[in-house]
Amino acid sequence: MKTPARLIPLVEDGLIDEVLRPLMNGKEAAVYVVRSGDEIRCAKVYKDMDKRSFKKAALYREGRKVGNSRRARAMEKGSKFGREKSEEAWQNAEVDALYRLAAADIRVPKPYGCFDGVLLMELVTLPDGQVAPRLNDVTLDAEQALKDHATLIESIKRMLCIGLIHGDLSEFNVLVDEHGPVIIDLPQAVDAAANNNAFFMLNRDINNITQYYGQYAPELLETRYSPEMWSLYKEGRLEMNTELTGEFAEPDGEADVDSVMEEIQAVLSEERERVARANAEDFEDF
Repeated sequence: MKTPARLIPLVEDGLIDEVLRPLMNGKEAAVYVVRSGDEIRCAKVYKDMDKRSFKKAALYREGRKVGNSRRARAMEKGSKFGREKSEEAWQNAEVDALYRLAAADIRVPKPYGCFDGVLLMELVTLPDGQVAPRLNDVTLDAEQALKDHATLIESIKRMLCIGLIHGDLSEFNVLVDEHGPVIIDLPQAVDAAANNNAFFMLNRDINNITQYYGQYAPELLETRYSPEMWSLYKEGRLEMNTELTGEFAEPDGEADVDSVMEEIQAVLSEERERVARANAEDFEDF
């Protein structure tokens, strides 16, 4: 196929030998299957800020280190320089998260670097070489659902242990290969200690995953991993080897969190339906 303009510099620099085919064209990025030497990889081409649809990016940027005060002020004002630095920060957040998660034994695509707005990384495949499907496209039995849910809860816990929250985790950005779930799409990764929305996003991530697997294993819907995990994290007692129970009792005298969570769940359900419709309409798989 004809090499897309954004990938030409990587071809010229020898990072890519051949662009084989487009894989997906989404609102945030276009992904291509490429060949680098003897390896088949994928190249994620980030779209320009004015062409993206991630309207609440500011919520995710809160607490991120941006280098210096001049850069931070420019990003807040939205100047040309500021927009350029916002783009760099957005892209670098995913690259940084991928390296940190891989080092923490969390299954993510192996990154090979980000070059001029193009993230080169591992292509997750099945044994026959086909691209691994998204979780949303996989049918599970109860046993497999329980196993894979436990795997993702462990991954979310390990992410929190290193100070990160995915921030947009759902069945649409988890791939499933022969070994289980692989987490993808991390440009919005949140600093758990510095973002005021951290617990809301952690809770949303866990609820999204639990609700999806809960359709196959309904007993998962009764678990309370997010408040358990967050409570341990705030107390400094969450560690890589911490065994979670999925149970959590509110301390005496605190607000009725359950009723608040029910309201949040209703809003999240509507949002997930909207996301599902958006994915069906706006993502083109090739």
